[in-house]
Amino acid sequence: MDRNEGLRSNGRVIRSFLPSHSRARFQVPAPLMLLIGMFTLHTGSALAVTAFEHAGPATITWLRLSWAALLLLMLGGRSLWRAVRAATRRELGAVVILGTASAGMMLFYSEATARIDLGTATSIEFLGTLVVAVAAMRRRRELVWIVAAVVGVVCLTRPWAGQLDLVGIGFALAGAVCVVGYIVLTQKVGAGFGAVHGLTLSMVVGALVTAPLGAPGAIADPNPELIGFTLLIALLFPMVPFLLEMVALQRMSRTAYSTFSSLEPAVALVMGMIVIGQAPVTVQLVGMGLVVVAGIGAARGDRGSGPVVPEKKLVRQRHVRTGPGAKDGVPGPHPLEGEGRERVPAPAEVPAPHGVGEWERDRGVAV
Repeated sequence: MDRNEGLRSNGRVIRSFLPSHSRARFQVPAPLMLLIGMFTLHTGSALAVTAFEHAGPATITWLRLSWAALLLLMLGGRSLWRAVRAATRRELGAVVILGTASAGMMLFYSEATARIDLGTATSIEFLGTLVVAVAAMRRRRELVWIVAAVVGVVCLTRPWAGQLDLVGIGFALAGAVCVVGYIVLTQKVGAGFGAVHGLTLSMVVGALVTAPLGAPGAIADPNPELIGFTLLIALLFPMVPFLLEMVALQRMSRTAYSTFSSLEPAVALVMGMIVIGQAPVTVQLVGMGLVVVAGIGAARGDRGSGPVVPEKKLVRQRHVRTGPGAKDGVPGPHPLEGEGRERVPAPAEVPAPHGVGEWERDRGVAV
């Protein structure tokens, strides 16, 4: 009997949206996905700035995270809950920390863009990405790129002009700290759960973390038009760009990923000009150029050729097989599984798999 016919005969369809999405994503080049994510992210950020006239940054951020969490939960289906039940405490803890870092990154960035230009806030936050890249290389000469980026940020903020917003810069720097945690933990969570599941769980955590700060404002003065507008913003940022970035992280080398990420401050400046009319002066353009060059220089110095998130790691964590000890279609133990790790039995109605990749995809796990 055909695999799908066997499932339908039991009156259940186990496959969710995720498997077809997982297959479709390989048709799009990872660099293109990253660029699309950048433009959608900063379009959403620019639109969010316009919403700050009607509600505070914390309220807007909470609404965006809540929308993203709800939409992703609907897409996750049963495979999401199976992944949660199969996860170890360490994997779940990493999701909680990632969700908190993501929430902090978005909240601090929103507070910063409410006070300083979009391109400037992005450049300061980009310092977190640059620090991770340079620290990974462990070569003192690479510190020149951090110096170049700092000089670029000084040109962007123009402290000599007497218009320095220390609060806005402080929020952007706090966002840069959160970026460090986001990068490190995205690799771990993406490898353990897959892109969609990892993003869903982190958005749920982020919505819960920001609720005490953002929910009171939304409840005290409900605005249906604003709530609907934040749904649009949530699709642009964080849902689509974070999802594309998680997928790209699993398929690009560190050098390629860092190189394309270096373009993000320039993308933010362009979208700030187009959407909200934030026109930079000449010295700010020079500063932006320094930040971008610093990012590209640091990326070129990283000779890592493997993907940022090794796909083999994910297979090792979720891999089960049929073989000695397997009975009635229930997979037996795999030698790579650690002692005491919970093993996930295959549903009784699903025939024993012929290939690991196919079995993984049927459960919504990206490989």
